Amino acid sequence: MMTSITFDPNCVVLPNAHFVGGKLLKGEGSIPVHAPSDGRLLCHLPEAGETLVDHAVCLAQDVQTCSGWARCAPRERGRVLRRWAELVEENAVELARLETVCSTRPIAETTAWDVPFTAEGIRFFAEYADKLGGEVAATQHDLLGLVLAEPYGVIGAIAPWNFPLVMGSWKVIPALVAGNGVVLKPSEMTPFSIIRLAELAVEAGVPAGLFNVVQGTGPITGDALARHPICGKLTFTGSTRTGIQIMKAAADSGPKPVTLELGGKSPQIVFDDIRNVDVVADRILRAFTGNAGQVCVSGSRLIVQKGVHDALMEKVLAKAAGLTSGKLEHSETRYSPIISQLQAKSIETTIQGSVQEGASALLPMRRLDGPGGAFLSPCILSNVTPQMRAVKDELFGPVLTVQTFEDEAEALSLASHATYGLAAGVHTTDLGRAMRAVRNLKAGTVWVNRYGRSSDFVIPTGGYGGSGIGKDLGRQAVEANLRYKSVLMAFES
Repeated sequence: MMTSITFDPNCVVLPNAHFVGGKLLKGEGSIPVHAPSDGRLLCHLPEAGETLVDHAVCLAQDVQTCSGWARCAPRERGRVLRRWAELVEENAVELARLETVCSTRPIAETTAWDVPFTAEGIRFFAEYADKLGGEVAATQHDLLGLVLAEPYGVIGAIAPWNFPLVMGSWKVIPALVAGNGVVLKPSEMTPFSIIRLAELAVEAGVPAGLFNVVQGTGPITGDALARHPICGKLTFTGSTRTGIQIMKAAADSGPKPVTLELGGKSPQIVFDDIRNVDVVADRILRAFTGNAGQVCVSGSRLIVQKGVHDALMEKVLAKAAGLTSGKLEHSETRYSPIISQLQAKSIETTIQGSVQEGASALLPMRRLDGPGGAFLSPCILSNVTPQMRAVKDELFGPVLTVQTFEDEAEALSLASHATYGLAAGVHTTDLGRAMRAVRNLKAGTVWVNRYGRSSDFVIPTGGYGGSGIGKDLGRQAVEANLRYKSVLMAFES
């Protein structure tokens, strides 16, 4: 019999602090942190200003230089990181609860996916520690050309609130593998699990002060980190608007590389040759209701061939209507709340505006929550146009727009987006059609007959255009944390 994973959130000790130099730094809190599922005030979070951010960055630089982390045998870095993964698994219950308390992630999801996925991610990147380096260049016979791979020094990282542990780790681990120090700012709405992850890093053998966590808001803490001249590179996941601000702030302290995973408005194209309508309907549902649509790669635009439209929509509508809310700390809860009442209201306003412009609500949005929470039922809109905000803008909620097409060319035209190019899905049994779509879709990731990431960390993720620059995951994520020095040696002096 499976043990229940339901827990009492009042019994969870919250690490309401910064983590700098291997220690918790508490301060007077000013930022309210609420539980999304019931609106409870959990605490007031301290905010790091320029002084503390400067201290954290300078300390990371000193430790990166003096600890020998960048100069030690790469296999030793890998050994420490593998021990870190073991500690994540040993502390899985605590980490899952810390993740659930203030995020939109149900305990069933954090237990089964978020924490194990984080541990496996650490292991994956640890294996790159001794497998990436420079190269010997092809030069004329009396010269030796080398290309040396070196860390930047300190990486500034800003993580989002929708998957705090997983996406925070995506920023930190490749940077550490490459020999860098890291200063991370988590979202002020989901600040706790990453602190415990940082504590476990030190316990595993990562030098204290090499990985620091500073709490605070984007305009204050995030801006100070982005502008810091010692940060050799910045990495950020969040909205396109904020990503642009990050780039501007980074440029103010001198040109430096940035990795940006930004917004998306991803299409799912369904052709009428699909064999199993029920299976595809399940994929469509998960793609726009997973984490209540609060996923950057959410498949929020359904583009379906007319011949299969009615049968598919009958299935999708029935499945979407069956989703129900619940407390995130209860093991049976699977559907997430919206992160805040403000975000929920924004989603509702956009839907209302699109309906006023002529969209039809095949499945109207409803409030599912009791007092304080922000659960929204899935919403499905048809008769939409590309100019409507529900089609054009990233809503970050459980909203699916439906458009129909006659042929392949029309499908690809509808799938194109003026701003975003993060991900796309194609559902078809025709291999040639699938490959033509893959070639023509302007997106950083294209899934065929599936929708969503697997546990294959080797496949990088990142977008085109307004959806970002650079890649998380894969070999590319580690290489992005290295800079390359050219050396040309003559054999005679």
